[in-house]
Formats: sequence, C-alpha cells, structure tokens
Amino acid sequence: MPVTPAFPASTVPACSLDISRIRAVTLDLDDTLWPIWPTITRAEAVLLQWLTAHAPATAALYSDTAALRAIRNQMGSLRPDLRHDLGALRRESIRLALTQAGDEAALAEPAFEVFFAERQRVELFDDAHTTLAFLAGRYPVVAVSNGNADVHRVGIGHYFQASISAHEFGVPKPDPRIFHAAASTLGVEPHEVLHVGDDATLDALAAITAGMQAVWLNPVCKDWPHDTPPHATVASLTELCRLLDDPATLR
Repeated sequence: MPVTPAFPASTVPACSLDISRIRAVTLDLDDTLWPIWPTITRAEAVLLQWLTAHAPATAALYSDTAALRAIRNQMGSLRPDLRHDLGALRRESIRLALTQAGDEAALAEPAFEVFFAERQRVELFDDAHTTLAFLAGRYPVVAVSNGNADVHRVGIGHYFQASISAHEFGVPKPDPRIFHAAASTLGVEPHEVLHVGDDATLDALAAITAGMQAVWLNPVCKDWPHDTPPHATVASLTELCRLLDDPATLR
C-alpha cells in the first residue's frame, strides 16, 4: 500500500471542485507527469544514430532530428486515419523515409523499436512520484493518454489500476468515449471521476464535456482559452495534492 504523504496547507485559488464527489482519478501522462519534448528529442537522436549505422542513405537524406520530426509531421497529414496512434505515425514516417532514400522498408520495424525504447526513458517531474503515491493512496487511478508511453516500462505502473491509450482504445482525447471507458474500467460514473491534465482542450475541457470534474495543470500561467472553466487550476502536482488534502483551501 503506497504511503500517503502529508501536505502543508497552502493558498489555492477559489474553485468549484467538489472533493466529496471524487471516487476515482484519471491522469494524463505527457507534460503532466514529465516533460515530453526533451524525451522525444532524445529518442529522435537515438533513432538517427541507429539509421546512420543501419540505413546510411536514409541518415544522409534525413541528416538531423528536425528532418525526422518534419517527416513525422508530414505523415500526420498523409494518414489522418492514424491520428489516434502516435506510434504508428512514427513507424510509418520512418518507413517513408527509408523508402525515399532507397533503403529497405522492413528496417522501419527495428528502427521504431529503438525509438520507442528511448521514448519510455522519461524524466519525471520532481513531485511526480510523491503525487502518484498520494493519489493512489486515496483513489483508484487510471492513466488516459493520447501518447504511447507505457506506464510499466516508465516504472510507474504500480500506481495505476489501468492505463487507457488512444492507440489501443481507437479514439483520442477529446472524444468523451475514452474518458467514459476509464470510468467504466473502475466501475464508477463519469461525474465521480476527477481528471487531471495539462492540456486545456484535450484534458480539462474534454473531461468536463464527458461529465467529469477537471483540474487543469497550468505551470506557466497560460490564459484559459474556453468559456467553460475547469473546476480548479493548479500550478504544480504538489499544489494538486494540497488542494485534495485540505478541503478548507477551497473556501
């Protein structure tokens, strides 16, 4: 059983969050528990090293990580049917690069595995483990992500009752069905779930639309871009724990 840490009282902006309703928590992963772009940049660099050794023509044609990212973005336009599966988009972009350079297209599979393994080597925010232990000590927790991180390979799977990814489920956030699937997995109703994530649209507003309460993680103080506000906004995972730990901060 995870140890539930104590959090000192803090000043949290007034909000409409009803803690008494919460029976489960769903969490976004990328940019909520770790910064995603340093991870992707490093994974693209490892991919380029692999291509240099195994597909030199492709490495010459796509000679830096910016070029690899550009063809990945191009694939997003070419294959909108794969918009829910970021791994498949990356794999097909590698296949396209190999084909354009005259290398063997079958190398796309091992090349992607090299990229994917590095993509799992995330660097969690300093307060991520403490926050996950706090949440898991109070609620069943489910990961809900459009990305392709594997919570078990990342090393945090023990905090989660389940993990629902867009590529496995078949539709991405903000589709309410992926949120409803998370609630169903835990045997609760959507209104009994609190969703936490960094994206105002794909996380907070989408969860509200799906009938959940939502806390927006907003560490850089962005302006809220929608008419319907989140139930609460926090600047850090630690502040989230303080909010849930002491309902008096809501007054």
